[in-house]
Amino acid sequence: MSPAIRRSDSPGTRRRSRRWAAALGVGALVVTGGGLLAGPAQAMAAASVAVDFPTHCIPPAIAGIPPIDGTTSAQISVDNAAPKVGDTVTVTYTVVKPAASNPVDLALPADIMTPTGKVTVAGAQSADITVAGPKKNDPVPGKGEFPSFSMTGTFTVTAPGEITLSPGDYNIHTSYIMELDTPCTVTDPPAPVSQTVIATDGGGQVNERAIQLGAASGAAGDQVSVAGSKFTAGASVTLAGRAGDAQTGDTATATADGSGGFTGQLTVNDPATTGIVAYEGAAWDAAKGAGPQAYTVTGGGGETPDGSQKLTSTVKAGTLSMSQAGDSVELSAVDFGKGGASTGDLRTVTVKDFRGGPAGWSLTGKVTDFKGPAGATIGASALGWSPACTTKAGSPSTCAAGSQGSVGSAGATLASTPNGAFTGGEFTVDAGLSLDVPAYAAAGTYSGVLTLTLT
Repeated sequence: MSPAIRRSDSPGTRRRSRRWAAALGVGALVVTGGGLLAGPAQAMAAASVAVDFPTHCIPPAIAGIPPIDGTTSAQISVDNAAPKVGDTVTVTYTVVKPAASNPVDLALPADIMTPTGKVTVAGAQSADITVAGPKKNDPVPGKGEFPSFSMTGTFTVTAPGEITLSPGDYNIHTSYIMELDTPCTVTDPPAPVSQTVIATDGGGQVNERAIQLGAASGAAGDQVSVAGSKFTAGASVTLAGRAGDAQTGDTATATADGSGGFTGQLTVNDPATTGIVAYEGAAWDAAKGAGPQAYTVTGGGGETPDGSQKLTSTVKAGTLSMSQAGDSVELSAVDFGKGGASTGDLRTVTVKDFRGGPAGWSLTGKVTDFKGPAGATIGASALGWSPACTTKAGSPSTCAAGSQGSVGSAGATLASTPNGAFTGGEFTVDAGLSLDVPAYAAAGTYSGVLTLTLT
């Protein structure tokens, strides 16, 4: 008995000094504590107060520093504490004087930190406001305290009454030797109210369209998710980047569903981007649009200290592929009148997943009927297998063998690896084969084709 084997596959697929690692991690640390930072916006909003709230911050892994569970002191202020419905209010989220300090002697340069975050809106209306700050900070001396930072964003007043603003999650992106992030989340949300706005009825029709961003920052070329609500049902919506009041060349489209909601993806390339808007029609119209929600482009190469050299290496993603040790298998003979199992071993298959992404893979097989002399056949369901899979040491993924049982014309899984944050590796796949031959199958040679497909 000799099933031929066909295959089809689809392409898919530091040592740095400890001094550098420490500097990189410390430069992104989120701070815990401090006092009130006064500013012009706060003077315009009498209800603004500094508040303390517990936060859980995760420094970059390269820093070798454990998570920080502490207290953040922050303040929310607005440019108009008594707006009318329909007004756009500018919100400033300030993380005040940090209590944490640079734990190493190496000084950190100015203008390497880009903060982003969220402000929680509650009361007469509810939303999350995206806020972002400029890439601007004072130098941090060795063992010195980190500076405070501020982030801004806007929201449109849609209902009269008391509107409260609370600090939300935030992230510090650092561009120093490497591009690193330190996300901080509110441990027990929401944080205390820092600013209260009293809105009055404007007397006119209110544009309730709104958008929220999946992230407040990203590298040039990254996609950001944009979710909208209360747009015109079925309308084509343009998503666009903004640099101040001017629209950038980055645009995408989405279609509002029956309830006026949509989710779209916008690729942001322009490094001057300060926000993202969404609107109906051929051009921006405040009456038929929403935003801008603050967004900033990070990256672009960090500063290199004097006496240092910045080293850059690139790991190129490869493909998902497979190879096999042969293309034919001779199964054992059985006796006419007795029949039984005609056995053999699958030719070893090697799977190489060198894509370096989050996707796993699946190797499946299906077989044709076995054709014999004078039109005799043995059905495809008569072929069974016992899969086995071995993972090469060091591979990020671990392969799992498929289930023992019939292969058939519908097919079955021979081996697979799951999706994950980081996948890949090299794998060896085998299987014992057994064809159940009827006792009185016509004497002669029977052949079927087993096709393996890697996806």
